Amino acid sequence: MKALQTTHIAIGSNKGDKFKNLQNAIDAIFKTVGTIISIGKVYKTEALGFEGDSFLNTCITVSTNLQAEVLLDHLLAIEKQLGRERSKSNGYESRIIDLDLIFYAENHIQTEKLIVPHPEAHKRQFVLQPLNDIVPKFVHPKLNKTISNLLEECEDQSIAESLNIWLKNPTKSYPFSKYNHIAIEGNIGAGKTSLANKIAQDFNAKLILERFAENPFLSKFYENPEQHAFTLEMSFLVDRYQQISDDLAQLDLFKDFIVSDYDIFKSLVFSRITLNPDEFKLYRKLFFVMYKDIVSPDLYVYLYQNTEQLQANIKKRGRDYEARIENEYLEKINTGYLNFLKSQTTLNIKIIDISNRDFVNRREDYLWLIEEICR
Repeated sequence: MKALQTTHIAIGSNKGDKFKNLQNAIDAIFKTVGTIISIGKVYKTEALGFEGDSFLNTCITVSTNLQAEVLLDHLLAIEKQLGRERSKSNGYESRIIDLDLIFYAENHIQTEKLIVPHPEAHKRQFVLQPLNDIVPKFVHPKLNKTISNLLEECEDQSIAESLNIWLKNPTKSYPFSKYNHIAIEGNIGAGKTSLANKIAQDFNAKLILERFAENPFLSKFYENPEQHAFTLEMSFLVDRYQQISDDLAQLDLFKDFIVSDYDIFKSLVFSRITLNPDEFKLYRKLFFVMYKDIVSPDLYVYLYQNTEQLQANIKKRGRDYEARIENEYLEKINTGYLNFLKSQTTLNIKIIDISNRDFVNRREDYLWLIEEICR
């Protein structure tokens, strides 16, 4: 997964329905660039450097995995999409929408097409005021001063009038917070951990990740399944119980819900495949004794992925002990999950086919998946 960067973007409009133009720009940035973390107040300012109608301005903070110049290309495309036609003159002019990349994390960037930090931002009230609303303590990477300090020192005498109107954050339209716990499940390599991470980052969730990498029996199992299957499944049974009971019991007042990349019933799905009938019978008894008081997730999401793509994902992440996994084993796991899900009458289950989708690298696929989950 590409590293996320926190960026700050200034938005302005002085033509047409100016407030709607700002909202349309925010919606488009959410769809193509990344998650909107915060939105500043809307300020009314007079046109600066030319005769024209007054502007509405704001700033937003965005989390994105796009490189800076790619991000700039997206912003220019959004301007064009919303109806802006750039003139060839270098002077200021009225515009339907204006999108400026002010900061890209703490980076200094200077190329033919992009300078970051924006060289004029610290001189403009209409940029500093909304930035101060959302990131007052952010330190300008070049000037080494906070936004609050820059606002106090700003020599721009123009008035930025705060308006009592509020732009909507598109992230808030997804009703994840109605759930207490969402479990993301799927086959090996389906992307459940990647999705759980993205949901936690984007929607303020407490993240619970399975500690499979710490299991000393996992690599031994792939080398000799018959010899190590029972030991492996028992170790997972205990570890999952300890982790899920501890994490579910610990409330986080600053998070809206919990998202995990596994559910406890995973133990039954895998053990039915890996153990012989007598071992599974014993294992199943132990499972229900241990987990009788564990609350089921409010939403159980199963990511279905075809075997070819599963193998490609497994190869891409490069874990040595997974190199021996055969198609037959993956298909058995998928069948085991689907049979288990068919037998459930109390779980709130959504099975989503993500074959031919790349929600990690394609934002449109990620938003499609989020909409499927929330539907």
